[in-house]
Amino acid sequence: MNECSERGRKSPLLLQQMLEKKLILELIDERIAELDNGLYVVELTISSSNVINVELDKIKGGVSVNDCVSVSRNIEHNLDREKQDFELHVSSAGLDKPIRHINQYSKNIGRSFKVVMNSGLKYEGELMKVTDTSIVVKQISMQSSEEKKRKIQVEEILELPLTEIKESKIVISFK
Repeated sequence: MNECSERGRKSPLLLQQMLEKKLILELIDERIAELDNGLYVVELTISSSNVINVELDKIKGGVSVNDCVSVSRNIEHNLDREKQDFELHVSSAGLDKPIRHINQYSKNIGRSFKVVMNSGLKYEGELMKVTDTSIVVKQISMQSSEEKKRKIQVEEILELPLTEIKESKIVISFK
């Protein structure tokens, strides 16, 4: 049994100390509305020990240090450390992390993606289009040709339902 629970129930002290995700999101949204620069929340997590992690992205361009500082300050200045001790991390969504928000797809049309489906199938190709329910990827592969007795390049346009995507990542290229 952990120190914060008693027979599976959280103690009143812990409930009082845990930060509400809804409140943090309201504080973030308030600042995002003030900035009005296309910023949005990719992910917000709050651990049981009140470690707040906020990941931000922008519809166009990158998230600046000033964007992160501004959101961080709005959270810091509106929470009382005397009542709730917390640790706060505000950052931009990294290119190396999986896509977690539909706006991230829209922002990266034309880039190469690796996509893993819930079924285990894997695709890699250029992101061509994004809808509310799917992404369209152009995949180019080498396939054997019986006529030419060698491999030929074959282009496939694949529409992948968002609900069937397990994970997708941008392929980072330094060409």
